[in-house]
Order: sequence, then C-alpha cells, then structure tokens
Amino acid sequence: QVLLVESGGGSVQAGGSLRLSCVGSGYTNSGTCMGWFRQAPGKEREGVASLYNPGGTSYYADSVKGRFTISQDNAKNTVYLQMDSLKPEDTAMYYCAADGAGYGYSWLLKVCRELRPNFRYWGQGTQVTVSS
Repeated sequence: QVLLVESGGGSVQAGGSLRLSCVGSGYTNSGTCMGWFRQAPGKEREGVASLYNPGGTSYYADSVKGRFTISQDNAKNTVYLQMDSLKPEDTAMYYCAADGAGYGYSWLLKVCRELRPNFRYWGQGTQVTVSS
C-alpha cells in the first residue's frame, strides 16, 4: 500500500520561503512520477511541479518556474518542494502525489510532464498561506 505524508506547510509573508516534504512508502523510485499539486478554495486542483524517475527530470507550472524547486532524497524516500519568493496567490492546500508505470511508461511520462492530476496515490495535504 502506497502511503504519502506531507509536512512543512504554514503561514508566511509574501516574499518568504517554505519547504514542503513528502515521505512515501510502499513503492520504489524506479519508474515513478512524484508530483506536487495545489488547490485553493473554489478553484480546481492544479499541478505545481513533478519529478520523473528514472533520471530525475523535473517539470514546473509556468506560475512557479524560477521560484519553486522540486527535489528528492531517495535514501529517505522523500520528495521536497522548496518554495521561494512566495506570493499571496500561492495560498492553497498542497498535495503530494505519486504513481508508477502500471499503465505504461508513456502514459506515466505524459502525466508527469503535463502535470495532470491523474495520479493514483495522494497525501492528505498541507496548508500554505501567504499574506501580503
């Protein structure tokens, strides 16, 4: 059973930074996509960043490019989202997501690259609030 647990959310002023962590279990990092999504009240869930393995290629939404960085520590089965230069519009519940190549590597890469919310496994979310 895949389990994802996020942490690191909180309240910060605009221009500040936060680092989210997602500890996973029940899967191996080979042939996986790890993603971060967010959902603000009244809005659809949107992809923020993702990381495709093998290779560790990362993908970002245009709205966070240059400000957010996704990374991983395979030894700890942990994926991070470093968020810098935060803006009030970054306020949302942030979710970690994961999936493997059960539907094939082509589909997995497509989901990962396009930040589609078609992941099978999700964490419970961590709230990020940015005040102006």
